[in-house]
Amino acid sequence: MTQARIVRLGDICRQDRSTIKPGEREDLRYVGLESIESGTGRIQHGELSKTPHAPLGGSFRFDGGHVLYGKLRPYLNKVALPDAEGKCSTEIVPLRPADDVDRRYLAYFLRAPQTAGRIAKKSSGARMPRADMDYVLGLRLRLPQLDEQRRIVELLSCAEGIVRLQREARGKAAQLNPALFIELFGDPTVNSKQWPRATLGELLRSGPQNGLYKHRSSYGSGTPILRIDAFYDGEMRDMTQLKRLRLEPHEAERFALARDDIVINRVNSLEYLGKSALVPALDETTVFESNLMRLVLDTGLVAPRYLIALLQTPQAKQHFRAHAKHAINQASINQQDVRSLPVMLPPLPVQLAFGRYADAAASIVAKQAAAQRAAEMNFDALLAEMIGREDSGEK
Repeated sequence: MTQARIVRLGDICRQDRSTIKPGEREDLRYVGLESIESGTGRIQHGELSKTPHAPLGGSFRFDGGHVLYGKLRPYLNKVALPDAEGKCSTEIVPLRPADDVDRRYLAYFLRAPQTAGRIAKKSSGARMPRADMDYVLGLRLRLPQLDEQRRIVELLSCAEGIVRLQREARGKAAQLNPALFIELFGDPTVNSKQWPRATLGELLRSGPQNGLYKHRSSYGSGTPILRIDAFYDGEMRDMTQLKRLRLEPHEAERFALARDDIVINRVNSLEYLGKSALVPALDETTVFESNLMRLVLDTGLVAPRYLIALLQTPQAKQHFRAHAKHAINQASINQQDVRSLPVMLPPLPVQLAFGRYADAAASIVAKQAAAQRAAEMNFDALLAEMIGREDSGEK
């Protein structure tokens, strides 16, 4: 690698706040913060948002030579490379690189976890933090010659491409169970195959049971506790990352989870209300927090794998949203709302057969998730090695 200079960001790019007044340049397409994908910088939906979606206030003009930096909530890490002229929210700062700077190199520096973390720590505003652009432009980075920048960018692009492929593969694997469910059982909303029906409450041996509440002073060590951030799409994720808390023996016994229990989120924003997961075999006693309910199924009537797949369907989610009780910034469901969920009941052998396929699909998803995490770690390490290794220049 050729010798590189250590430079201030503000020495190699400038803020280009060319303002467009409301009603001007309606031929230009508009980019808001919501249009930029966090971490990757991709402008979502395949094209820029059309002008009618622009706010009533002014905007900044940009073109294919800028780097767009989202200064609102900088921890979201929204840094984009537009390929055409347009206009953007004033919460997005167009940065114009100098002639000897590859804008992709600049974008990778701004997206690097170390850079984003430093900027977030220096942001102002509690509810709507904004990056201090003087601080951002004061950051120092290693700047090699232009041809070396381009070589580094190509390496990083290849590594990032592997991450993208792993994400796509994981997404496709996650669709195996929903597709198989519909193929075998039909749409639960219309029950086109005319399966017998029951309510979820009729299929339980016990529950729903609300989880455990403990003061934050109890947390730090002891027994793992399951929280809503530990499961997605019906599956538990890395159980080794669960928080721990100190419990009395009777609390551990009362709230201990067992294999094939189902947990359902009962208090959250409407989007996540009813989020659920199937409990796998556990290596140690694990309890569940108060925002969750635990269901113990009668496995002579319903197969756990079948039911957790049904709980991921739009029909189940709509049931919980329709029964939601609304409060400020959150919604909730109660035990009766869960018990009243309609469940179509194919013959148990058919449910169990689906469960075997679903277990195999879950194994594929887990392997894809591990491969994605490995690809992301490798990319972040390469990014730090190539660009983000130098001192930030903080004073």
